[in-house]
Amino acid sequence: MSWTHLVYLSLLATLFSGVENASMKNVKDGDITASGDPGPGRGVFMPQTDASTFFKMRSKRSNKHEAEILAEQRVRQSADERRREYNEEQRDEFENYVEEVRDEQDERTREKTEQWREFHYDGLYPRYPRGW
Repeated sequence: MSWTHLVYLSLLATLFSGVENASMKNVKDGDITASGDPGPGRGVFMPQTDASTFFKMRSKRSNKHEAEILAEQRVRQSADERRREYNEEQRDEFENYVEEVRDEQDERTREKTEQWREFHYDGLYPRYPRGW
């Protein structure tokens, strides 16, 4: 099995040396090939000075553009607004539910109290006013 590893490593080394040679062709003052033929590599390869600054243009720690910051803030604000409206709607629905339950419970209590008073009324004392 070790001979397969040796074959793979040699193929890998050959492949990388070929890629390195292809990417490092005579790059002088933006000229890609020595023959002057731009070829298909013109859009892929760039001078070394541009290549060194390519990834530095927008790294993780670099500043964002003002328009990008404003767009992110608008997205965040709209999401916050939607969340706020949803929570307010849920709270209103819950308050309405609680109010209905309280009203029903008060009505049941009032009915039970009225039934109790009618059952225990002995005729000697005046009846309780209905507002109580």
